[in-house]
Amino acid sequence: MPIIHSIITPHSPLLIPSIGKESNKLLEKTINAIKKIEEEFYSTQIETLLIISSHSQRDDDTFSVSMSEEFEINFKEFGDFGNKKLLKGDTLLTHQIKKEIFGENKIRLINKKELNHGAGIPLYLLTENIKDVKIIPFYCSEASLNEHFLIGEKIQKALMKSNKRVGIIASGDLSHKLTPNAPAGFSPKAIKFDQRIVEYLQNKKNQNLIEISPDLIEEVETEGLKSISLLMGTLNNLNYSPKLFSYEHPFGVGYLTMSFYL
Repeated sequence: MPIIHSIITPHSPLLIPSIGKESNKLLEKTINAIKKIEEEFYSTQIETLLIISSHSQRDDDTFSVSMSEEFEINFKEFGDFGNKKLLKGDTLLTHQIKKEIFGENKIRLINKKELNHGAGIPLYLLTENIKDVKIIPFYCSEASLNEHFLIGEKIQKALMKSNKRVGIIASGDLSHKLTPNAPAGFSPKAIKFDQRIVEYLQNKKNQNLIEISPDLIEEVETEGLKSISLLMGTLNNLNYSPKLFSYEHPFGVGYLTMSFYL
């Protein structure tokens, strides 16, 4: 089974100890969950990590996959000029994914060495003890959730043709309007929205997930459903077991950490 492990994780810069500092105490559940998953990645001998970033590379329905011999993670945009990490790219598997998707779908290859925080933060935290792991950064688009799901199915086909031990990370946060002091303001629909997402994922209700109203998504301000929908496409028709590690929202933004075991 080429797909060994799949997860959903938030990408808040506050999860980085040098940036979050005192805030780390308020994110203890999420930080501990990510540490447990990192240990699982290590024990299952993951060779390549496909990171799905919910932050698009352009403002249209074009998906992007980044191909480089080496990628750099840094946190200069958050005032941290000391911490950085270099990770190798899996150029061969990237080409296989591009070949499987190419056709009626809009996808482009990009060559950008520096990762955005949507990809960089989860990879920084999840590769602490994994040596020689390679990565493939895949960026979502402005296309519908259903199109993200269909792209995920095509990625699954590409991965199934490979002999690599692959882990998949869907990076993204849920609602940004969970409390009155949330950065995007407050929506009374936000809490039930996040509860519904967790329920759909735990019970494998993928069709319900990708049919969520765009108006509701805009109301609660979440970008994470795009990467989650794509991830669910990569797992469609496979025998997997969901496990909720943590969900919390100390700053009014929903942070979900969840695993899907094959």
